[in-house]
Amino acid sequence: MEQFLRIQRFLGDERFQRLQSRTVVIVGLGAVGGHVVEGLARAGIQNFRLVDFDTIQPTNINRQILALTNTIGRPKVEVGRERILAINPACQVEALQLFADDDSMEQILSPRPDLLIDAIDSLNPKVQLLTEAYRRKIPTISSMGAALRTDPTQIHCADIFDSKKCPLARRLRTRLRRNNVERGILCIFSTEDVDFTYNEPEREVQFGEVPCENRGRSRRILGSLPTLTGIFGLIIANQAILRLAEVEFSQDAK
Repeated sequence: MEQFLRIQRFLGDERFQRLQSRTVVIVGLGAVGGHVVEGLARAGIQNFRLVDFDTIQPTNINRQILALTNTIGRPKVEVGRERILAINPACQVEALQLFADDDSMEQILSPRPDLLIDAIDSLNPKVQLLTEAYRRKIPTISSMGAALRTDPTQIHCADIFDSKKCPLARRLRTRLRRNNVERGILCIFSTEDVDFTYNEPEREVQFGEVPCENRGRSRRILGSLPTLTGIFGLIIANQAILRLAEVEFSQDAK
């Protein structure tokens, strides 16, 4: 197709066809996950499973590519599906409005995808998802904390057990070790020092119905830039494209 001519010429016919045929599961369609969807759809991947229980809210507009004034109150998975099909109508997109937990893992991970993208920002669901993907030997790329960061030059890519200076990654490693998870999960993280104080969980005004609204702990709201969260997502998408097309690359393991 004409719209994919440049990536086809970059990858070559064989690698591009390989890329098109892959299936990717993306869990979490917020500031990071939305940009992952954008990058992969524009690269020509045709098979998606999108997972997110949430709906789009006004506070999402500052950083989430799926959040527009005319999408407020709608399920993120539905808006994500529409955006993918607007980019490439040939795509097959499964939209699952689910909360990621032990009860939903079978739906999320079956049939087995070629790659899992974890863009969840809550610790418990993240642990459950990564643990189950590891047990099933599903290749995974996981996003660590992007909020509060300002310096894109300090974003790195490495095995989660090699990541540094990320509070979320540190807590996650502890939990994963308890679940007998070892090396093999690629993560995107920042080594930037952040100075912040956690405030008590805040309750935002919700627009539209929010299934699973009472699941999990109340979130502490952290400030974030649209630029850094978007860069996190596009770096994940870039890593995914190279892996799915089986392109040799050098991994930043700083």
